Parts: sequence; C-alpha cells; structure tokens
Amino acid sequence: MFWVLLLLLAWAFAGTACTRLCLAAVRAAAADSARPDADTGASTHREHDLTLYEAAFLSGGPRRVADVTMVSMARQRRLLLAHTGWATVVDPRGRDEMERSVIGAIGPEGQSRIAPVRAAAAGAEAVRRLADGLVRAGLAVPDGARTTVADGVRQVRAAALAVCALGLTALLLPAPTGLPRPLVALWFALPLTLTLSCLVIARAEVHPYSRWASPAGQRLLGALNRGRAGDGDGDGDGDERTFLTSVAVRGVRAIGEPELRAAFTHRDRPGRE
Repeated sequence: MFWVLLLLLAWAFAGTACTRLCLAAVRAAAADSARPDADTGASTHREHDLTLYEAAFLSGGPRRVADVTMVSMARQRRLLLAHTGWATVVDPRGRDEMERSVIGAIGPEGQSRIAPVRAAAAGAEAVRRLADGLVRAGLAVPDGARTTVADGVRQVRAAALAVCALGLTALLLPAPTGLPRPLVALWFALPLTLTLSCLVIARAEVHPYSRWASPAGQRLLGALNRGRAGDGDGDGDGDERTFLTSVAVRGVRAIGEPELRAAFTHRDRPGRE
C-alpha cells in the first residue's frame, strides 16, 4: 500500500499549489478594486499614453527598460553594440535619464561588457523612479506583491508534473498494490484533474500572468499591441517607434537584426575574457 502514501503526497502538492494560486488571484483582484481610482480607472488609464520606457517596464521589468534604451541608442548610432557582447559609447551625451544611466554604467573608458551594463542600468535610480510612478498610477504591481499570481501558476504547473511523476512511480512499483493498476491510475487522475482545471481557470480569468503590470497596466499594454498592429504603413519615424515598441513589449527576441540581437545573447566561452 505504498502507493497510498504517494497519492497523499500528490494531493498535498496539488492542494497546496492550487490554494496558493487561488489566494493570489483573490488578492490581486482585491488590490485592483481597492485602488482609489478603481471606479474611474478605465477612463483615467485610457488617457494615459504609455511611454516607451513605461511599456518596457510593464512588459519585462527593469532589465527590459535597460534593453530598450540600449537598442534605441544603437539604432541612432550613439552606442555601438558589437555581436561579441561589448558596448562602446559613440555619443557621451545622454538625451534622458535612462540614456545617462546606460552611459554611466559603461564607465569613463567608454567601453564595457553588455551584461554588467544591463544589470547596472536596470538598478539605476531613474528606473526606480519610473517604477514608483507606475505603481502610484495603478499600472504596475507593487514590489511586495510582484510574484504572486505568476509564481502561483508556476507552482501549479510544477504540482501537475509532480502528480504525474508520483502516479507513474506508483504504477511501476514492483510490490502488489492491492488494486488493479487502472484503478490506481484513476486515483492519481483526480489530483491531476484538479491542477489542470486550476490552470484552465487561471488562463481564462487572470491571463496574462504578468510579474510587473497590474490588470490596468495589462489592459494598456493590450491596447498598445493593437495600436502597434495597425501602424505598419507609417513613415520612417513611425516604423522606428513600432520597432522599439516591439522590443519594449517582446524583448530582444523582437530584434530582427542578427548582429544586434547577438550582442545581447552573446555568452563568453570558458577561458575567454
């Protein structure tokens, strides 16, 4: 009857993960409805046009802000991003706080590896002020509650895999189980059904699972995506704005230029500097 212990463990994984996800979703909904501007929030947020940096933060957090800043500077030939993973300053005059943070992170020598520059720029004071402003506007998730729903979904997915592994272990036990194997499998199908049902409900009710954007921020990002889809035949400035918006929303994987994308994805080989 060792399989019963495995079944209890499967139920513990499934029940704990699903409970955490449900509580996280309830807290997120309560926080959104409890904001002072909850009743007028829809009209207020429609009037808030996201800047490029705001869209980047809501989509990917501080590192995404650093990425889109560096890509923007590289496209304007004011920063050279080599496919070998190095950043070189061409124009040392930053046009805003974010650009000045990137230039400051590169250092006085004007050249640095991209990875530490991204990390330093993401932790700059300018990014923290941007985050605080988005939180006050109700568009970003406060720091203390940033991982609740997204982490809850990941835990339920992990619990589903754990239930499958425990069920397979029970079916492969050499000792007699006392029940037909199909019936044992049916018992494990119950906690698996619970986790999968919870994921389906979460997909319908709280998707996308954003770590950074509040429900109001997600709605603005959705409107931004729809607007970006309709801007394909604009002028050169519009095309550049559309490109940078794609990077802000999707990250460096949206970069179509192989060498520029390689600059962010480059990894040193062992023994290389």
